[in-house]
Amino acid sequence: MAESSGTNGAPDGRRRGDRRAPRRDERRAPRDERSGKNLPRRIAWEVLLDVATKDAYANLLLPAKLARTHMAAQDAAFTTELTYGALRRQKFYDAVIEIASSRSIDAIDPEPLAAMRLGAHQLLSMRVPDHAALSETVAVVKRSAQKTAGFVNAVLRRISEATDDEWLARVTADSADTTRLAIAHSHPEWIVRALTQALKGHEREAGELEALLAADNVPAKVGVSALPGLIDRSELPGEATELSPIGVTLDTAVPRDVPAVADGRARVQDEGSALVALALAAVDAPAGIWADLCAGPGGKAAVLASVAAGDGTRLEAFDSSEHRVELVRDSTQALENVTAEVRDGRQARGPYAKVLVDVPCSGLGALRRRPEARYRRQPSDITALSGLQSELLDSALDACAPGGVVAYSTCSPHFAETVLIVDDVLRRRAKSGRDDVEILDAPAVLAEITGAEAESFASVTRGQGRFAQLWPHVHNTDGMFLALLRKAK
Repeated sequence: MAESSGTNGAPDGRRRGDRRAPRRDERRAPRDERSGKNLPRRIAWEVLLDVATKDAYANLLLPAKLARTHMAAQDAAFTTELTYGALRRQKFYDAVIEIASSRSIDAIDPEPLAAMRLGAHQLLSMRVPDHAALSETVAVVKRSAQKTAGFVNAVLRRISEATDDEWLARVTADSADTTRLAIAHSHPEWIVRALTQALKGHEREAGELEALLAADNVPAKVGVSALPGLIDRSELPGEATELSPIGVTLDTAVPRDVPAVADGRARVQDEGSALVALALAAVDAPAGIWADLCAGPGGKAAVLASVAAGDGTRLEAFDSSEHRVELVRDSTQALENVTAEVRDGRQARGPYAKVLVDVPCSGLGALRRRPEARYRRQPSDITALSGLQSELLDSALDACAPGGVVAYSTCSPHFAETVLIVDDVLRRRAKSGRDDVEILDAPAVLAEITGAEAESFASVTRGQGRFAQLWPHVHNTDGMFLALLRKAK
């Protein structure tokens, strides 16, 4: 049973005749909230606080907390929306809080600020009655920062006096277009500019920008890949994914409850990541060992290895972090053709018939899954990563056997991490006498796998080949970039 519907029978907590617009999120608070236990809000507040003060990652912290509490599915879903929703729209909520509190965000202590963000999300974006959003959120902060409870209550009451649209008009009044989009969609302005340039660079329409920004704030469903040869996706609960032939989407916040996920026959994975691995696996290459040079946490390695096992082929997986190598071993626990070891991908030896180099990147293509990342990244990070990305691709090409194939991928559409890296590496190789790489038609490979039109994946053309770029607002996947490069025989 959902939380009380509010005054005078209005279905979303509004009084009849109230001029508020309907809430954006139709998920109601679970039964647990009426009993006063308030565990979902408590957990969400703890995660928001740790993200703000300890640089924690919500996508790692929240699932662990949910698993320990053994929440019912409805409670877990509510907790997940509270947490990720508050993070996704944090820039907007902070602008609202500054006006409602008459204080700078920097002048508010982390505990009450996390509670205000949590309350603002319920008041402005969820179908939670105002009285519950106010009283239960204040109750959370009372337990740890009692002296600030009155302040939190006063600010949230002021926020409740206007609708989401009314607050948006107020906080963006007289703003330039980039600033308005940044606040409205809770992206730093530099990311708005970077995504504008990315759309142009990948030869898409500039008018898609607002749809792309909006897509970053749409909760991504939990995706799971059925590892080929170990399980068919028809054996998994959930709905078959539109693009990945091995994927399903789950209606659960705790995928480990699915036995096939728990025992390693299926992996939690976005469709875009699965497609990168499937594309490399699908391209013809000589017989030989395959490699994944930046394998952690192991989702793509698991897909590659499961396909390779069908032909008796081995996969060697590397990562420079011991912790991430352990994650790879866990991801591939059900496979016997994988070795995983700590090694810098720039020291790959080979020769390998196929090489995946999914390089460390800004993650701008996965903001819908890791919403806090948008507030942590800076433009300088792009420059800092470019040297490593180039070196890893160069190493992959050197380690590739004649006639073999390298897949270069990033979870970012940023032009400086995608097309410019590949262009720069191939230009330098040609200049040094190593003009030995052919660019394949990655969109055509993806089209064959998915059944979708190749043009929907198309990025720029280079010679006879093309790069591919997936987009959250077009494909409902993370923003994966893919270049398929064949080494000359």
